[in-house]
Amino acid sequence: MASARLESLRAQYREIVAASQWSTDDDEHDPEGSTIAFERATVASLARDAENEIRELDAATERVNTGTYGSCERCGRVIAEPRLAALPAAVRCIDCVRVR
Repeated sequence: MASARLESLRAQYREIVAASQWSTDDDEHDPEGSTIAFERATVASLARDAENEIRELDAATERVNTGTYGSCERCGRVIAEPRLAALPAAVRCIDCVRVR
């Protein structure tokens, strides 16, 4: 679930920040491994991705409620079942995605 992943990433972020708060290590110049800043940025980026996924799924739920789920927002045709199975929050049919 995206919400569980998001909570886990937020906890990881808090742990990274807390672990580095009182440290004077200069990890920016450590040739071995990733830096604390890199780890923080990576976790923050993954959390943003999870937040976006939740927003997209919430929007898909709203489309279900209004009866527009499965209709392409561009051309109005039905979005193929395999596409919706792979991407439940899809808003465009494959033809419209290819056209852009």
